[in-house]
Amino acid sequence: MTEAPPRVLTIAGSDSGGGAGIQADLRTLFACGVHGCVALTAVTVQNSLGVTGVSEIPADVVAAQIVSVAEDIGVQAAKTGMLASARIIEAVTPALDRVGIGSGKTPFVVDPVSASMHGNQLLADNALDALRGLLFPRATLVTPNLDEVRLITGITVKDREDQRVAAEALHAMGPEWVLVKGGHMWDDPECLDLLYDGREFIELPGPRYDTENTHGSGDTLASSISSALARGASVPEAVRFGKDFIVRSVAAAYPLGAGSGPVSPFWRLDG
Repeated sequence: MTEAPPRVLTIAGSDSGGGAGIQADLRTLFACGVHGCVALTAVTVQNSLGVTGVSEIPADVVAAQIVSVAEDIGVQAAKTGMLASARIIEAVTPALDRVGIGSGKTPFVVDPVSASMHGNQLLADNALDALRGLLFPRATLVTPNLDEVRLITGITVKDREDQRVAAEALHAMGPEWVLVKGGHMWDDPECLDLLYDGREFIELPGPRYDTENTHGSGDTLASSISSALARGASVPEAVRFGKDFIVRSVAAAYPLGAGSGPVSPFWRLDG
């Protein structure tokens, strides 16, 4: 009998254009050789040009999906994406505690999706408060981009020194590790991501590609990190794996529609 692969649960919204959200999560998890499970939080009306509508899943249904999957199938890691509202975050928290996700137990990656690709706020202020107060203290790792850093901490990151200050502020909110992504630090010739555990800063440089096709990059990074954690990697090992995975996925990005195309894990199929 074939043994089941590691399982990762993604708690996230759906992208009808297939470039981000649970669609990006599931294809990344597949490419990384793990089985993806889903707790759907919202359905979006979305294409390459942006989001024009959002329909939330009832909060109790989101929580029930988490419990149903974890208690039967079992998961070796979990991640969040778009959580849509404070109601959903407040319902998710006791469900995570019930099944032992986060808080030093099953690895838990919080990708705090709260800003659009144009930097506009996607979550209401009370949902940002719930992220900070409920999910961050349970997180193994949080992975904000710089627009999300600004919304969550009030810090505008312009250079690498600001990036360190932001990492310290985020770590003070309770996660074990913080990864401050540097892709939006446009004046830096590299894409430098900064990993911090309250003691040590680990710099993870990468190339900056001249492309508009970066849709789903945050989802892809967080999912690839989660896949490595599910296989038993340490956080630094998992983040290094994820960094390599996203660099290759941006290099393989393709155009789609009239707007921003998705990053692509299809490079894993080569050879």
